[in-house]
Amino acid sequence: MTHGVHSTLYAELWQHPDKFLRYLRMTINSFDELLLRIGDKIRRQDTHLRRSISPEERLIVTLKFLASGESFSSLHLQFHLGISTISGIVRTTCVALWECLLEDYLPEPSAQGWLDIADKFQDVTQFPNCVGAIDGKHIRIQKPAHTGLEFYNYKKFFSTILMAIADAQCPFIVVDIGTYGRTNDSRVFKTSAIGRRIYAGEMGLPGPRAFPGTYGPPMPFVFIRDDSFQMCANLLKPYSSRGLDHRQRIFTVCPVPEDTWSAHLEF
Repeated sequence: MTHGVHSTLYAELWQHPDKFLRYLRMTINSFDELLLRIGDKIRRQDTHLRRSISPEERLIVTLKFLASGESFSSLHLQFHLGISTISGIVRTTCVALWECLLEDYLPEPSAQGWLDIADKFQDVTQFPNCVGAIDGKHIRIQKPAHTGLEFYNYKKFFSTILMAIADAQCPFIVVDIGTYGRTNDSRVFKTSAIGRRIYAGEMGLPGPRAFPGTYGPPMPFVFIRDDSFQMCANLLKPYSSRGLDHRQRIFTVCPVPEDTWSAHLEF
């Protein structure tokens, strides 16, 4: 291709890091690192009929799609590639990104890793023995073909659900992606790999320990979330919003004193 964005604009963007960042939402150094890591996975062989699309262009097309949310039709006009070709490029490149980056950026925490996360929660929020905050997010999508209303959610748009556990500084620790948008958060959590493992006690959490600075009894490490989920030994939720006394209200809206949390764990 000699007239698309890659051939006409990319060289200019490379000379202007600020423009490159605005266009792909990524620095040149980060782009080069990604290309180095996934280049072989997305490389295709040339044929005697035509040259294959380079790994560089495949990555640019995918990053532009992810950064801007533009349609394949719009990208088709920019890159002079077929719509079905762009669809295939985005899918295969996203799979390559996931496979290459998963172990580095979403590794399953070890027992020491959970302890480090809990220590950070204690430092940032003064919430003891907390190893993650759980919530779900509806990601807006176009209705997949032949799915009826499976992806149509209560907010009146089509979506797929991202369920995630985040640490005290907001990066994800664990994610579960792809549940139908019509499913409510509580059911999503119970049926997701995350929920099943938490309720079964299979998250690899360290054993109970006393709260920092106390000589009290050992307390379990917990994940926190809103009141829509069923509580268990390693899942803590706030009191419901009705009929709260002073201590319960404090527990629900802000970091809690150890004695308040201890009382709430006696379920």
